[in-house]
Amino acid sequence: MLRARGGWQALRRSASLPGARPAVRLRVREALKAPEPADAVQVQGWVRSVRSQKEVLFLHINDGSSLENLQVVADPNLEKRDLTFGSAVEVQGKLVKSPHKMQNVELKAETIRVVGPCDTWSFPLKMKERHPLEYVRQFPHLRCRTNTLGSLLRIRSEATAAIHSFFQDNGYVHIHTPIITSNDCEGAGELFQIETSNEARESAEKTHFFNVPAFLTVSGQLHLEVMSGAFTHVFTFGPTFRAENSQSRRHLAEFYMVEAELSFTESLQDIMQVMEDLFKTATSTVLSKCPCDVELFHKYIAPAQKDRLEQMLKNKFVTISYSEAVEILRQASQTFTFKPEWGCDLQTEHEKYLVKHCGEVPVFVINYPYDLKPFYMRDNEDGPQHTVAAVDLLVPGIGELCGGSLREERLPFLESRLQRLGLADAYQWYLDLRKFGSVPHGGFGMGFERYLQYILGVDNIKDVIPFPRFSHSCLL
Repeated sequence: MLRARGGWQALRRSASLPGARPAVRLRVREALKAPEPADAVQVQGWVRSVRSQKEVLFLHINDGSSLENLQVVADPNLEKRDLTFGSAVEVQGKLVKSPHKMQNVELKAETIRVVGPCDTWSFPLKMKERHPLEYVRQFPHLRCRTNTLGSLLRIRSEATAAIHSFFQDNGYVHIHTPIITSNDCEGAGELFQIETSNEARESAEKTHFFNVPAFLTVSGQLHLEVMSGAFTHVFTFGPTFRAENSQSRRHLAEFYMVEAELSFTESLQDIMQVMEDLFKTATSTVLSKCPCDVELFHKYIAPAQKDRLEQMLKNKFVTISYSEAVEILRQASQTFTFKPEWGCDLQTEHEKYLVKHCGEVPVFVINYPYDLKPFYMRDNEDGPQHTVAAVDLLVPGIGELCGGSLREERLPFLESRLQRLGLADAYQWYLDLRKFGSVPHGGFGMGFERYLQYILGVDNIKDVIPFPRFSHSCLL
């Protein structure tokens, strides 16, 4: 068999060979987009449906490359006892034009080999049944075989590529920031501490593997700031961890973060523009490259989301200050669980109301109270309501999606704040960055799963990750 990297190029090459033509292996997606019929084609995948009639056997097979299945037409004599829903098969035959309007081509099988049988009685997924997300969440090791999760994973893959392309096209350098770190970027204390199995057993006079306490990272920002002293535009895209004891629909212990830092910028508007451009560019790319996969979500899970996304892509994002946001909330007729007060953090209920008040479009909230935000955010020096140059991007149905700020590049300001917090010794290296060629800079982070949750209209964030945590008898 000829393994084809570029299916149709290989197929055309094999057509020119003398004698018997070796079968060319095609992905389902390649076969469905075939520009012309072809002899000697091989397709591998899993059976999505089997229908046997007196004179013909119909199979639908899928290999994960496409939401749409490839129809296989075969002689009933090729049917085998273990040719069932869920079984893995290898089909060889001719790709021919289909007589049906709903499909362009079909595979006329000459041989069918069952590579891996499937016991349909014990298999928890059933043929032609639309399983609810709550049901398939019970089977993290099998749920990727459903249409919904298959579409989600293709969208994740395309969105990941779109984000990388956006930054690379705009001159950013990709940095691999550490997953194991001694830094707590957010300062909230919600960290997973790392210990060896020996350390966990030894309670007396514990020695650390790294000689200092080590944690799973909550953000790559501080490491990006190091790199922004040598590269004007940097970004990272990797896993982050938060030890929040929450099983809510919007929290994950492990998730992916997109983070970027820009040097030589003194304007929060510059940061906001990159956030908006990234959001719109990545979304436009996903909509154009995964139309069928996105349509599945917009048709069956969030019917109104398509119109919202189209409006979002057309319109400029709204900007309001934190002080304006608090005033809007105070004048609201809605009763909030948490009373809006200047100096208090905005809760999810507040964020969703603000988005609704501004016309159900993404909203930038800028200039938060000084005492609410971490030490690295730039002081606006604007008393009596003291604020920092921070920004959060709020989106419909989710609330906060992105957070960013100008960073405090002035050594005396940063030194003073770290001393008040008792962190000057721990962050001496961070102060050094302000002593040696410091420039005005800023950056932001975006939660990747929340981004997917928004564009697809998914209610539970655990339904946009490949493997839901702690949902099975064994942790995958």
